[in-house]
Amino acid sequence: MKIVKTISRMQSLSDEARRQGRPIGFVPTMGALHDGHRALIRTCRRENKLCVTSIFVNPLQFGPDEDFARYPRPEKKDVLLAKKEKVDIIFYPSVKEMVPTGFLTTIDVTTITAGLCGRFRPGHFRGVTTVVGKLLNIVQPHRLYLGQKDAQQCAVIRQMIRDMAFPVHVRIIPTVRESDGLALSSRNKYLSREQRREAVWLYRSLQAARRYIGQGHRQSREVKRFMRRLLRENTKGRVEYIACVDPKTMQAVTHIQKGTLIAMAVQIGPARLIDNIIVRS
Repeated sequence: MKIVKTISRMQSLSDEARRQGRPIGFVPTMGALHDGHRALIRTCRRENKLCVTSIFVNPLQFGPDEDFARYPRPEKKDVLLAKKEKVDIIFYPSVKEMVPTGFLTTIDVTTITAGLCGRFRPGHFRGVTTVVGKLLNIVQPHRLYLGQKDAQQCAVIRQMIRDMAFPVHVRIIPTVRESDGLALSSRNKYLSREQRREAVWLYRSLQAARRYIGQGHRQSREVKRFMRRLLRENTKGRVEYIACVDPKTMQAVTHIQKGTLIAMAVQIGPARLIDNIIVRS
């Protein structure tokens, strides 16, 4: 396994792999790797000859009052996990390498970034797309692997790739969960024991909503009210949003049907947690 810290070296290795006809798979991360990342890496490894994982805590996607400074950065643990999963290359650039002094360019996907997380984190998705776009130019992968937990981010990156004609195929991997259903996230580490018990209610409320919809309750307003009540009764968390939307456009729907995305963000203690499901029937 190679650990690469410069753009020029990463580009050189990607160029060499492409000349040799070796398909490149790419898993972009911010580190603090867990089993969710492991699932992405394993799929990437299985489907490509070269598996590249980036670790970069992107300052452009954090707001001024968010957790950039304290975001977990367990470098040794991350490297060991990547090595165990047979990653070929870890691209591990510094902030100076990725966002040098004088950096002025951004990529801004509009409309689908306006609601959900975009409403509460202004500039967040601009930071995501700017850095992911740059990473795609550096790594030049054939396939890009993303997690369904970040459903809006997946939709935004897919839109950017279509609009900017990046020659890469996007693979969305299902959300990986703890045994009690909590979606794996690097931010779960912020939770106290009591907060961790409450956090499972994000997924429980989504599961309950699925059953509620199955009983014939298809109006999004009614379903969102039902979920808010469950969260209010079982957690001290602050609901940022619960949304029923088209999974491609992120536009709100009034009537829930097969394929509707139900997504949520809840602040529990110091952790802002997100989760979602796709309605299957």
